[in-house]
Amino acid sequence: MSSRTTTLPTELPPNAGRAAAGIAIVLVAQLMIVLDATVVNVALPRIDAALGFGPASLSWVLNAYTLAFGGLLLLGGRLGDVLGRLKVFEIGLATFTVASALGGLAQTPGQLVAARTLQGVGAALAAPSVLALLTTSAPDDAARNRAFALFGAVSSGGASIGLILGGLLTDVGSWRWTLFINVPIGLAVLVLAPRFVAETPRRTGRFDVVGAFAATGGAVLLVWSLIGTPEHGWLSARTIGGFAVGLALLALLARTETRHPHPLVQPRLLRDRNRVGALAVMALLMGANLSMFFLVVQYVQGVLGFGPLMAGVAFLPFSLGIFATSRVTPALLGRFRPRTMMLVGTATLAASYAWLSTIGVHDTYLAAVFGPMVLAGVSSALVFMPVTVVVLSGVEPEHAGAASGLLQTTQQLGGAVGVAAIVSAYAAGAVPGQLVPGMQAAFLTSASFAALAVLVSFAVLRPSRRTRPAEAPEPELAAAVVADAA
Repeated sequence: MSSRTTTLPTELPPNAGRAAAGIAIVLVAQLMIVLDATVVNVALPRIDAALGFGPASLSWVLNAYTLAFGGLLLLGGRLGDVLGRLKVFEIGLATFTVASALGGLAQTPGQLVAARTLQGVGAALAAPSVLALLTTSAPDDAARNRAFALFGAVSSGGASIGLILGGLLTDVGSWRWTLFINVPIGLAVLVLAPRFVAETPRRTGRFDVVGAFAATGGAVLLVWSLIGTPEHGWLSARTIGGFAVGLALLALLARTETRHPHPLVQPRLLRDRNRVGALAVMALLMGANLSMFFLVVQYVQGVLGFGPLMAGVAFLPFSLGIFATSRVTPALLGRFRPRTMMLVGTATLAASYAWLSTIGVHDTYLAAVFGPMVLAGVSSALVFMPVTVVVLSGVEPEHAGAASGLLQTTQQLGGAVGVAAIVSAYAAGAVPGQLVPGMQAAFLTSASFAALAVLVSFAVLRPSRRTRPAEAPEPELAAAVVADAA
């Protein structure tokens, strides 16, 4: 026994303490980025009352962040490769922290949307570096696996924590604290990261600035055009012009990516029919799911009378449904084809949103919201991992990062465009002074998105062999997919 005790310390790497501290610091930053995707959701009614957004424009509090995040995510990963992951991580985190402070101080809708946009830019620079810094900070394989497991826990639980934390901060303080909370955390990470986190090797190469501009600009114009349709009409010069320029920018993106020596999107990744179909399913799924976070929070507060904290707790059935089902999806992938799981998941998701469209002013939470949220969470988890498997299937190791980045970008931009379309339907069907009529139309639009995902899964994806558990995506990537979707 004594000999075993004396040999234990020598088995630890000499820099184990410093490495553990570095991993913890990076994980705190990851938690902050994940939290910010949901922490402001439950504060939306208070934000609307304080700044006077309006039914459709309020969605820009969410979309400004997701558009900048998704549009610049691939460029952020490329910048980390060329300039060094730690350096770009620090620049992104500093930008995110400053933007959080500005958002908390905002006095007009335009100021808050600008701050949320800047937050998305910072997140797009910082987020791609997290896994790379965890890998380089770990002193051995065992430590790296533990770091990845913690990353999965942080990413999976962060969305739910953000809803509850946002409700608590709004209840006991103000909606502004959902943004101010990032400032002390960001400053602490910025001070500690250079001391405990090592820089990664740099790679030479050019930046695809045109591609980043075209991707972000095209998505922003499409969302802007969609949100304005209830007020200006589908045939107005504003709407038609916005769609035309947005599509032109996306065409410019496609042309640039085929000619640039270091494209943000590898063209070869989009030549596979199954991969393109799976990306389309993910975009439709995210567009449908984000309507829940935007609309249900207003229903439970505006109709059911929940406070912000209880509104955050009200979303737990959705998050717990995702978390519980994601524990068994690797085993299910060993028995069923990814296409089969996607068909079942998207069909039941469509049913959950059709169920939500029946909500009324006299319903209770248990009768109208609880059941559809559980079903939506379970259904979503049945789709997330099969989509990841299909997207990453057959990808060469040197392009695995680009493929996973493409998947995350699809999530963010699909969610932003989906919310814009759903909010447009909400505004078109709204009755002045009433929340429910517009929500019924919006939830039916979400159901339509999920139904379209069923058609894509059936018509575009080719039946493939069953996927063995060993072929499932790495745990840390699957956790990131689940977290982004939640």
